[in-house]
Amino acid sequence: MEPLSSILISLTPYILSIAAFLILLEQISYLKKKKSIPGPTLVFPFVGNAVSLVRNPTQFWDLQSAMAKSSGTGFSVNYIIGKFIVFISSTDLSHKIFANVRTDAFHLVGHPFGKKLFGEHNLIYMMGQEHKDLRRRIAPNFTPKALSTYTQIQQHIILKHLKSWMESPESATKPFPLRLLCRDMNLETSQTVFVGPYLSGESRKRFEVDYNFFNVGLMKLPIDLPGFAFRNARLAVSRLVETLSFCAEDSKTKMKSGYDATCLVDFWMQDTIREIAAAEIAGEKPPPHSSSTEIGGHLFDFLFASQDASTSSLLWAVTLLDSHPDVLERVRNEVSGIWSPESGKLITAEQLREMRFTEAVAREVIRYRAPATMVPHIAGEDYPLTESYTIPKGTIVFPSVYESSFQGFVEADRFDPERFMEQRQEDRVYKKNYLAFGAGAHQCVGQRYAINHLVLFIAMFTSLFDFKRERTDGCDEISYVPTICPRDDCKVVVSLRCTRFPCLS
Repeated sequence: MEPLSSILISLTPYILSIAAFLILLEQISYLKKKKSIPGPTLVFPFVGNAVSLVRNPTQFWDLQSAMAKSSGTGFSVNYIIGKFIVFISSTDLSHKIFANVRTDAFHLVGHPFGKKLFGEHNLIYMMGQEHKDLRRRIAPNFTPKALSTYTQIQQHIILKHLKSWMESPESATKPFPLRLLCRDMNLETSQTVFVGPYLSGESRKRFEVDYNFFNVGLMKLPIDLPGFAFRNARLAVSRLVETLSFCAEDSKTKMKSGYDATCLVDFWMQDTIREIAAAEIAGEKPPPHSSSTEIGGHLFDFLFASQDASTSSLLWAVTLLDSHPDVLERVRNEVSGIWSPESGKLITAEQLREMRFTEAVAREVIRYRAPATMVPHIAGEDYPLTESYTIPKGTIVFPSVYESSFQGFVEADRFDPERFMEQRQEDRVYKKNYLAFGAGAHQCVGQRYAINHLVLFIAMFTSLFDFKRERTDGCDEISYVPTICPRDDCKVVVSLRCTRFPCLS
C-alpha cells in the first residue's frame, strides 16, 4: 500500500488544476457581473477584498465612493467572500433601492451576514402586509405620552453618567475618551427605556457582556466556528433575545393587573394583551407577533437599531460643538433661557419642544455624520438599476445615506444647523437627501425618540460642562466601530460649569 504522502504528491497536480479552474470561474463570474462599472479589475480568490474591508473599512468605503463619483455612474462594485457587492452614492439610485423592498426586488438585511446573526424572522427582513401589521403594533410605543415617559428615564440616566464622568480626579486636567462611556450610558438607557424594571442587576451585567460579544462580532469575518468572534456574537444574540422574552412575559403579567406603563414594552403590551384576550373570547388563535419570544426578538431589533447609532451621534455632537464655538454659544444661550441644571427639575416635554435651535443642531449632527453610513440590501432578483446596468440576483447592495447627506443641501460640506431652522427648512426642501433614518417602508419608526435623546444630551452636557477636545492629527477622521465615530474616540477634558451638580429624586 502506498504511503499517504505519495498519494498526496500524485494528487497535487489535479488539486492545483481544480483550484486554478475554480479561481478562473470566479474571476469570469465577477467580470461578467461587473461589466464596465468602476471596481477592481481582478479580485483575490475566494475572499475578494474582505481583508482590506476588515483592516481599514474607512479606506475601503472611501475608495468605493471615489470610484462611483469619478465615473459619473453614481455607483461602483467589489467582491467580498463570494459576494458581489454594489456601492451606491447617488441619492436617486438609493431611493430606487429603498422604494423597492419586496420579494421580487430588494430585501433589507441590515448587515451583510445579518440573517446568520439575527435569524430569518427578524423585523429587518419583513416586507409586505406582515411588515405593515407589525409596524402598526409598534406605533403605540412612540406616542407623545410614551415619548414623555421615556424622556424622564433618559434624563435620569444621562445625569447619572455625566456625574460619574466628573468623579475621576483627573477629569478636569487629563483628556479621556468618551466612546465607551457613551456606549455604556446608552446601553443602560436602552435597557431601562425598553424593558424598565424587568431586568435585574445580575441580568443587566450578563446583558452588557453579551451585547459586547455581539458588537465585536459585527466587525469580524463571518466564520461560524467555536472560538471565533462571529460565533460568539450569534450565540450572544440568542441569549439576549431569551432575556428580553422573559421581560416581555413579565410585562404582560403586570399590564394585565392594570398597572400604568413605565417603559416601552409596557406600552406595547397594553394593546397586545387586549388583542390576545379578544382572540381568546372569539375562539381564535393569538394574533401574530404577540408571543413573548417574538416580542423579545423585536426588542432586540430596537436595541440594535438605537444603541450604536445613538453613541455615534453623541460623540459627533461633542466633536462638532467643540470645533464650532459659535454654535455651542447659541445652544447654551437657548437652553439657559428654558432650563437650568440648578433648578432641581428635569426638562419637560414642553421645554424640549422649545429648544428649536438645539434640535436643529441634533439634526445637523445626524446629517453631517450619519451614524449608520449604509443600509445593506440583497437583490432577490435581477433588477435594472439604470438603463445600461442590471444588478444581478444575490448581489449585496449598499445605498450610502452618508453620501446622500452631502448632496443637494446648501454648502453641504459645511456644518450649519441653521439649515434646519424655520427660515430655511432644508429638511423639507432637500428631504430626499436626508436619509439617515432611511426611507420607504422601513424608515426608522423611532426617529423622534432618537432626536429627543440627542437633544437632551446636548442640552445637559453643554449646560453642566465646560469641555475641550484633545486635538491630534487625524483625531476627527472617521472610524467604523461599527457605526462611525471620531478616530480618537472623542478625547475631552471636562470641568463643571455650574455651581453644583443637579440633585434629582
